[in-house]
Amino acid sequence: MTFQLHHTNLIGDTPGTTTKLYWYTIGPDDAETRIHLQAALHADEQPGTMALHHLLPRLRDADAAGQLRAHFTIFPSVNPLGLGNYTLRHHIGRYDIETGINYNRRWPDLYPQVAEAIAGKLTGDGRANIAIIRAAVAGWIDMQQPRTAIQQLRLLVLRSAAAADIVLDLHCDDDSLKHIFTSPELMPGLQDLADWMGVAATLTAEDSGGGSFDEVLPTLYRKARLAHPDHPIPSGAETATLEYRGRADSFDAIGEEDAAGLFGFFAARGLIAADPGARPASAPGPTPFEATEVLRVDAPGLLAYRVELGARVQKGQPIADLIAMDGSEAYMARRPILAGTDGFVLSRVMGKYVVRGASIAKIVGTEVLPTRAGAYLLED
Repeated sequence: MTFQLHHTNLIGDTPGTTTKLYWYTIGPDDAETRIHLQAALHADEQPGTMALHHLLPRLRDADAAGQLRAHFTIFPSVNPLGLGNYTLRHHIGRYDIETGINYNRRWPDLYPQVAEAIAGKLTGDGRANIAIIRAAVAGWIDMQQPRTAIQQLRLLVLRSAAAADIVLDLHCDDDSLKHIFTSPELMPGLQDLADWMGVAATLTAEDSGGGSFDEVLPTLYRKARLAHPDHPIPSGAETATLEYRGRADSFDAIGEEDAAGLFGFFAARGLIAADPGARPASAPGPTPFEATEVLRVDAPGLLAYRVELGARVQKGQPIADLIAMDGSEAYMARRPILAGTDGFVLSRVMGKYVVRGASIAKIVGTEVLPTRAGAYLLED
């Protein structure tokens, strides 16, 4: 058996503190395909951890039966630093409380870091070029001198992901249907993943603006292709963010269902020599993230939703009412918040007290919105 649990100590930023990070490796170390799975980069998003909790024993048993044809590296809860951000009975798992930086933002732009190292080394063999780029990334990581615990964590995780052919980052929204974020050049190649997940939407963007983890590797290979048009440089990693519903959806039955979908995806790809079962019905095809409205309010108040998740709406249709909490008609007046596009409601917020500028829903449309084209696409 190759099923192994590992851990490392992240040296803390204050005296006497360390944080232990756990991960698993499973499958032949010399396998042609390497897979990196991680959950809870936003440490308060647990449905992905629940899914991996149910996937791990399935992979352990497949390993024992000699069925694994890929090497898996799995971080069931990839951000133990964020797990510690618990204050006044509230878990602040999305942001580093020292800097305020979102844990899934400002991941490095790798191409400028390796451009010199790969110059003059690329060949006419696409697979060889991927190996050259991966070696350059590993060399850059080796040269780094992390000053903080979060820098230690990022470099360790990035080392695993950069060596992988499939990189899946498991998240969730606030209150949501399942969906995927990925890069447009990786579709329709990842349509099978969307089908096995049973997503309501696959949203694509080359650059959502925030330096998200799932965009690091596609951006690296895209920039390398643009800089070296005379050399074949395939996409070296199929990378996606998998949004497993909402934060409250961490239940055994749901986790088992999600683990079965992941296992089926890998088995159908031939990466596990096991029966994947019947492939689910086709999920909707990809749509540009710029066609998704992030609906915001222009005043504080209390939300009263008029629509459920998945509801089809038209531009100008009331999505919710905003109940005034100040002014001459405080707690009496209410006014509608209107959809800005035709589409369906993908997500809503759980907390119904909102401040000015808060995002309250995503509406997935089909037409790119002028206010979204070329803009920062995240909430944040």
